[in-house]
Order: sequence, then C-alpha cells, then structure tokens
Amino acid sequence: MAIELFNQNGHVCLMFAHLSDEGGEAVQANQFLVIDGDQGAVIDPGGNMAFNELLLTIGRYFPPNKLTEILASHADPDIIASLDRWMTSTQATLYISKLWERFAPHFCKPGKTAGRIIGIPDPGMRIKLGRSEIIALPAHFMHAEGNFQFWDPVSKILFSGDLGVSLGTSKDASAPITSLGPHLARMEAFHRRYMVSQKILRLWANMVRDLPIKMIVPQHGAPLAGDAVKEFIGWIGDLTCGIDNVTQANYTIPA
Repeated sequence: MAIELFNQNGHVCLMFAHLSDEGGEAVQANQFLVIDGDQGAVIDPGGNMAFNELLLTIGRYFPPNKLTEILASHADPDIIASLDRWMTSTQATLYISKLWERFAPHFCKPGKTAGRIIGIPDPGMRIKLGRSEIIALPAHFMHAEGNFQFWDPVSKILFSGDLGVSLGTSKDASAPITSLGPHLARMEAFHRRYMVSQKILRLWANMVRDLPIKMIVPQHGAPLAGDAVKEFIGWIGDLTCGIDNVTQANYTIPA
C-alpha cells in the first residue's frame, strides 16, 4: 500500500512503509517514489526483501520500466541491496555519493552498472526530474561518510535518510508526527548512536533552518510534519551523540 504524501498538478510523492513482514528479523524501512509528469525517481529502494512488493506497488502508479532515477542516500543494504534487480527491471541511473559509486557495483552482477552510476559530489547537486528537479543536500556523517538527503522543492518534502528516524512498526510509520515530544523516546537512542557528532548535526540544522520544509520523511518510521519539523531541527542541533560520548572505556579488550 502506498501512502500519498503529495499530489498536485502531476507531481506526486508516495511512501511505502508496509513491504516486509511485521515481527521479522529486519528493521522497518520506508521507500519512496517521486513522479513529475512522465518521469519518476525511486528514493532509497531498499533490500531484496522489499523488491517484489515494491515493484508491483509502484506499477499501480507509474510504469517501473520508465523510471529514470534511483536516488540512494548512502550504501547500506537496507538502502540499495536490491540494486541488481533494479538494474535489470529498469533503465534508471543510480545517483549516490561519489564515495560509494565504486562500492555500489558489488551489489550487482559484473558489468550491470556500467555507465549507469553518477557519483554525487560532496557539495550535492541538482537532479532533473520532469519539469522540476530533486536537490541532493549534503548530509555527510549522518550516519554515513558520504551521505545525502533529497529535497523536493515542489512538495517541500525533505527525504532525510537516517536523520529523523523513529523506531517502530509500519503502522507507526503511517501516521505523521506533528508534535515531537511524545516521540522522542523512539528517536533519541538511535540518533545518539548513529549520528557522528553534535558539530555535524548543528551544521545541518544551520543549513536547513530557513529551507521551506513542510515535511521531513526519514527512511525508518513516521514523517515529521507541522510543528514537529521546526521542533526536530531545534532538538537535533543541540544533541550530543557519537564521538561526543565516547571514552577510553569504549575501547578496551574484552574480558
């Protein structure tokens, strides 16, 4: 089932949150489809366990063989482990950090990605989609060394990868978070471990604070909307995490 995040004048943003069995071994993950006119892009298409159902579900809204872009925030398996199958099923080009462009082919059979990967430079880039574009914003070290978020200026949705994650079930992911406070218990431990440092989070918050964001949509858990958007930006910029909290006790030989 697709969750419609935006639909206006031929520009559509869809979220897919229910593509794996509840209670299984894998973490809940979201995948996304952005359509503008006759072009479509998949964002963070996921691993092999999501592929079949995602491809079938996308087909109800857009012909998969006409997808033009696959956008990957980073190279974790829950992001693009299914890349080999997408390279077979579509003619799409993969956009991923230049740090990962020579690692991504390891998900595929030899030669399948030849000429079909564009490395996003560290400052980011603008990726044409139909009459509009998707803007790759630098999000390095949140949590990957080469990491990007994808900003859609039409819907004003920020597809934020692993930033803004709240852990729970696909049912939890279906309902937008409009007040941050009650949901911090599902967010705080993840961000303290998976984000690298407060410095990085503060720089990110400074970058997006004046961006007109209507929704922050992470790769795990529920979208942030309404007041929760500004509340999250304010909260995350002050969070100590990662190397801020590491001491020698974390680097000792096991007993």
